[in-house]
Amino acid sequence: MNSLEQKYNDGIVKAFVISALVWGVASMLVGVWIAFQMVFPELNFGPYFTFGRLRPLHTNAAIFGFGLSIIFATAYHTVQRLCRIRIWSDKLAKIHYVLYNLTIVLAAITLPLGLNQSKEYAELEWPIDLLIVVWFVIFIVNYFATIFTREEKQLYSAIWFYIASFVTIPILFVVNNLAVPAELLKSYSVYSGVYDANIQWWYGHNAVAFVLTTPFLGLMYYYLPKHVKQPIYSHRLSIIHFWSLIFLYIWAGPHHLLYSPLPDWLQTTGMVFSIMLWMPSWGGMLNGFLTLTQAKEKIKTDATLKMLLVGITFYGMSTFEGPLLSIRSVSALGHNTDWIIGHVHGGTLGWVGMLSFSVIYYLVPRIWNTNLFSERLANFHFWVATLGILLYIVSMWVSGITEGSMWRAVDETGALKYPNWVQITEVLKPYRFFRGVAGVMYLSGLFVMIYNIVKTIQTSGSGFKEIDLRVGPKEKQA
Repeated sequence: MNSLEQKYNDGIVKAFVISALVWGVASMLVGVWIAFQMVFPELNFGPYFTFGRLRPLHTNAAIFGFGLSIIFATAYHTVQRLCRIRIWSDKLAKIHYVLYNLTIVLAAITLPLGLNQSKEYAELEWPIDLLIVVWFVIFIVNYFATIFTREEKQLYSAIWFYIASFVTIPILFVVNNLAVPAELLKSYSVYSGVYDANIQWWYGHNAVAFVLTTPFLGLMYYYLPKHVKQPIYSHRLSIIHFWSLIFLYIWAGPHHLLYSPLPDWLQTTGMVFSIMLWMPSWGGMLNGFLTLTQAKEKIKTDATLKMLLVGITFYGMSTFEGPLLSIRSVSALGHNTDWIIGHVHGGTLGWVGMLSFSVIYYLVPRIWNTNLFSERLANFHFWVATLGILLYIVSMWVSGITEGSMWRAVDETGALKYPNWVQITEVLKPYRFFRGVAGVMYLSGLFVMIYNIVKTIQTSGSGFKEIDLRVGPKEKQA
């Protein structure tokens, strides 16, 4: 066993990569299913497999199954290398992994059964919430103990983005999920009315901020310069990006409650802070783009680099569209329509999905000490996923604007021109069908990637049998 084998625990990184692939397939399969349920109602199989029960399963599996698996894999991988020290406790890492996956399994069981708090991104009932608190505390202790015992004095900006996530997520989660248990699997929120709505969207929007944004920015700031073998374009800009983003993002939640009983001043506050988010978000995007210009000759042939490029592009697009939709006059047209669905998936499929895929393509050959099985398959995955994202968001933009316009249309007497909701739904069916087709394209790219990754691991010699959470293999030098 060489010194690198002894120094870093890559077994936990391997385990979370595999977890990401499993929950990625599960979440996207359910996503495609519910997309077609909107076109073909007969695909709703009651009571357990209706849209109302599968939709929270899709979001939880995608965000907290696939997304968090990527975050934990990269957090364990980066903190050891940037701090030049092994993870503080291998045993705590293993417990974290087991309890985390148990949580996702319990979510997959309880949500189709209708056991649901009816809170966006916070649907799980109180016993599962307590389990989440246990393993997140275990992870935080392990992560910060690693940082406190580090051998590298300076903390690179990527670590700061992870720290912001792991400090803020528990605060958001605990406050929003405060509830009074009524039964073993039933509880009632301690908040009510507009207070409940305000707390929920303070949590909900910042779940997007500190689960789907800041940790993925951290991995962008680490893996992008590592892959292109060039330093980040501007370290100073990354620091400005960090501090401005975490200050502004936390106040943007009320823009989800425009035209509601929430006080007007608070709605306006959410809108103003949302618009100000343009500046740090695009500063981070430009930092990524300018770093990429140092390796632009590789973009034509390197699928991982293409995915990083598209991911950063969709980060810029989503962070432009989000503040735009927070403006009252725009929200009046887009709110509760398919436009919002397109916006959300531009961020999740484009930004989170593409960065996640690029990280998997980067990590697997290195932590299994081999070469990627097929660059051609990786390029095919890139193209089918990119075209799927574009078809998805364009179909939802057209559908959403059409939907909002038909809701607002009035005849010469001032009466609603389309009072029949079913009539509007029939008009939207073709766009929603294309949304389902786009989902199939994106999912097919994931299957291609899984085949490529499995073949890559098989060529490593050790295969899957050495996913050991105690000792990692030697790291292949970049």
